Amino acid sequence: MADNLYSPAYDQDQIVQLEQVFKKQKVDFSKQPYPELEARKRDLENLKQAVLSYQDQIISAMNKDFGCRSSDDTKLGDVLATIMGINYASKKLKKWMKPSKRHIGVLFQPAKAFVMYQPLGVVGIVTPWNYPLFLSIGPLTLALAAGNRAMIKMSEFTPATNKVISEMIASVFSSEQVAVIDGGPMVAAHFTQQAFDHLLFTGSTRVGKMVMAAAAANLTPVTLELGGKSPTIIADDIAIDDAVSRFILAKTLNAGQTCVAPDYILCPENKVDQLVTACIEQFNQMYPKFSDNGDYGSIINEQQFQRLHAWLDDAKTKGAKVFTIKDFDEKSCAQPRKMPLTVVTNVNDDMQIMQDEIFGPILPIVGYKSLNEAITYINDRPRPLALYLCSHDQQTQQKVLHQTHAGGVCINDAAIQVAQDDMPFGGIGPSGMGQYHGHEGFLTFSKTKSVLIKGKMNTSKMAFPPYGKLVHKLIYKLFLR
Repeated sequence: MADNLYSPAYDQDQIVQLEQVFKKQKVDFSKQPYPELEARKRDLENLKQAVLSYQDQIISAMNKDFGCRSSDDTKLGDVLATIMGINYASKKLKKWMKPSKRHIGVLFQPAKAFVMYQPLGVVGIVTPWNYPLFLSIGPLTLALAAGNRAMIKMSEFTPATNKVISEMIASVFSSEQVAVIDGGPMVAAHFTQQAFDHLLFTGSTRVGKMVMAAAAANLTPVTLELGGKSPTIIADDIAIDDAVSRFILAKTLNAGQTCVAPDYILCPENKVDQLVTACIEQFNQMYPKFSDNGDYGSIINEQQFQRLHAWLDDAKTKGAKVFTIKDFDEKSCAQPRKMPLTVVTNVNDDMQIMQDEIFGPILPIVGYKSLNEAITYINDRPRPLALYLCSHDQQTQQKVLHQTHAGGVCINDAAIQVAQDDMPFGGIGPSGMGQYHGHEGFLTFSKTKSVLIKGKMNTSKMAFPPYGKLVHKLIYKLFLR
């Protein structure tokens, strides 16, 4: 299906469409540059009802695209997170839109000042394949809340889902307000070259660099939501079984294909063997009868599946030990491209799994002698999108919080920080730039415009040249100190 769908002719049609729609959205925005509160809330309610109406079709389409994707993975990771975000934005929108009063210095009185939150215009959203609903409609929610029009470029890896989302959006919005663009990499590259008023990209660090370079030609501001190797520190004070229960769902949800999934574990070296055992045991409890278990998803496509196996083979040849569920036979699986949780020890920096974001159910374990050593290990590497700590000791928690950098931190759980609507989400350095979700998302898609208003009394003319008058001397004496 995908080979036929994303032909050069199809891609060219999508390019023509995106250029036409982009121009039309720009023109229409200029005619209505500040949608009122009720119009925005109506858009959000229509979007919410569309998601609820189409959720069964979305679940089915994602299962088709992945080969096997648990309906609960889709409900939890895509549908529920999306609906919660819409509800929160609708509830807070009136407060967010209210101008913010600002202080006026005595020298400039009488006057009043405030900041108003003005829509930017046309927002471009580039969506990855791993959570195609949440990572398209989540940013769209905040773009609409801020009063913008939007264009969404979906991933070529999820053609069935793209079709449903396109139909869903078209059921409630005209293309002049919200448009969904399909197509392959050529379309994506052309999309990022448009002079959007803001561009949000979610994906790999490698592609993020190309997106930023393309946006620079138009001085388009960008928000980059990337990934990287998000570590989990298991402190010495917490029981291993307890620690594993804190991060294992985040690592196995969507078969580890989550940007904030724990990428590797830092564990006290004398507890590494216990950790391996606990990981495999808890995985077996969560996904029994693995070969035909529909609760556990497939790897998205053969290319990604082969990449993960190649990285495992690379680790083995360089001295790693690999552990997974007993008697696993890929050929016996009822669904394609199934890979169970695979724990890897004796790792080193020469291995591919320790150099790049894994984005799958491979879990390296790095032993450490002291907490300081674990912190140094993290700080010697690119700053991650997420950092996790399993510890009930408050001093340990504070030490890790103050001595490390990450886009976000979650203590004694993992990944759920992304679902908190009142917290910003974004990376740092190689793991991203800018942030969205909640109020910060509204601000990202708004221009915070400063406004100062003077009344009938014009005090400024008192300071007109020629200089050296008494008023100038008084100003310098009173304020230049």
